[in-house]
Amino acid sequence: MSAEVVYRNGRIWTGVPTLPEVEALAVGQGRILALGRDAEVQPWIGAGTQVVDLDGARVVPGFIDAHVHFLGGGLQLLRVDLKDAADEVAFGRLLQQYDQRTPRGRWLLGGNWDHERTFNGQLPTAALLDKYVKDRPVFLRRYDGHMAVANSVALRLSGISAQTPEVPGGVIDRDAHGQPTGILRDNAMALVERHIPEPDTEEIAEAVRAALAHAAELGVTGVDDMDGSSPETRRRLLRVLQGLYRQGRLTCRIHLRWPLGRYKELADLGIEEGFGNDWLRLGGVKGFVDGSLGSSTARMFEPYEGGGDNRGVYVTPRDLLEQWIRGADAAGLHVCVHAIGDEANAVLLDIYSAIQPTRGGPERRWRIEHAQHLRPVDYPRFRQVGVIASMQPYHVIDDGRWAENRIGKRRCASSYAFRSLLDAGAVLAFGSDWPVAPLSPLLGIDAAVHRRTLDGKHPHGWFPQQRISVSEAVRAYTWGSAYATWTERERGTLAVGKWADFVVLDRDIFAPDQQERIAQTQVLRTVVGGKTVYDRQEKKGGK
Repeated sequence: MSAEVVYRNGRIWTGVPTLPEVEALAVGQGRILALGRDAEVQPWIGAGTQVVDLDGARVVPGFIDAHVHFLGGGLQLLRVDLKDAADEVAFGRLLQQYDQRTPRGRWLLGGNWDHERTFNGQLPTAALLDKYVKDRPVFLRRYDGHMAVANSVALRLSGISAQTPEVPGGVIDRDAHGQPTGILRDNAMALVERHIPEPDTEEIAEAVRAALAHAAELGVTGVDDMDGSSPETRRRLLRVLQGLYRQGRLTCRIHLRWPLGRYKELADLGIEEGFGNDWLRLGGVKGFVDGSLGSSTARMFEPYEGGGDNRGVYVTPRDLLEQWIRGADAAGLHVCVHAIGDEANAVLLDIYSAIQPTRGGPERRWRIEHAQHLRPVDYPRFRQVGVIASMQPYHVIDDGRWAENRIGKRRCASSYAFRSLLDAGAVLAFGSDWPVAPLSPLLGIDAAVHRRTLDGKHPHGWFPQQRISVSEAVRAYTWGSAYATWTERERGTLAVGKWADFVVLDRDIFAPDQQERIAQTQVLRTVVGGKTVYDRQEKKGGK
């Protein structure tokens, strides 16, 4: 038997301790047939074998993003993106440009705004949006997804006024006279969202195609999709994904998760974790404990700095959350839950601990999504309870610009605790939270290794004691994320029989003299299931 493709003359990091580095690998029928020194793989080269000379390039297992919102990211690629607006002038210019090219009758959507960067920490308002777009509804999410701003047209269409009561698990910001300012936090965003027309099938398909291309260019070979869409949009998304799979056009392996609160939709069909195929899977659910730090809605044991008695919110009441987790777990569904504040994380660990002894069978592999702000006493509980810390390292260098203003230096010192969690024996699974943060795993790896905040104020790392090594960060973005989706036997490392999912880089990020340039590293080639889904040379050549 000969291989379909042989890659040789490379520096291939397998992630397998017993054979960490090889020069060549052979691929056939979507899987790795052999790996080792060039001479050892030579016999796999036949008359029809394509031979690729890696020219000494670094190869790593395919990056698996453990936490994305894939459709949301794809839609964001098609909508206004305000994340990098330097000030109000740039913010307004981008809004007006998008307004001019958006068909009349549509809402103006997107956002990704960051008030710390654009407005020096001041929140935008409906009045500000009205200055630039006042004749159509505008609804723009903050980049963390836990806060949004609506213009006056959107507020009026949604019936939001001074008389609108507060929403459990959410906040309507109001001025001194009780009038809504336009800012809506967490569950309060639904007051507007329910009036926004659903994207149609073609818009969803366009967004997914854009997301797939973006992922391939960045070396992302698999994603754990937390979604967050409405039920109708999720049905359309699943049909689009199935269609792309049948056409052989999926270039990224996708695990699509259902909302925890709707777990019975899967349970009633008898679907359990792992349902699907090598490319498209179901069987996982995702819930929420609290909000976000940027929106001051992450649930904390102590009040926010300068925020009165505000300690954040419970997006899901504790008793209801435990009821849903127990129900989903009993149905054989894989549970992961968003928790950001230190109290939210402690409460979720308590719930998982209480449920752990109630059902026999295989391990749960409970997950906490984000696990950002922790008390040191809770670090060892991740291993004790068998909880995976599903974390997004780019948040460190982004949030580190302003987090101390929210919760103070003491609490920040035990936050984003990659080193402490690893030392306590926890499994880390890395992701991006795209479109909240950039999808690029290399930016995430750089953030975990260096922890240099985006404002340049911490060149040696923000709380550098929590830095981890390049190999630890890559492992969290490969094996860790595979383990977090029960697929570590198929991917996450490079070994004979595993899926041929790997990435070729333009520099050796493990080399000491290259580690300062991880963020500038480019993907040369992305291979998924043995097929090249991105080739930088072909793209540059316009092929």
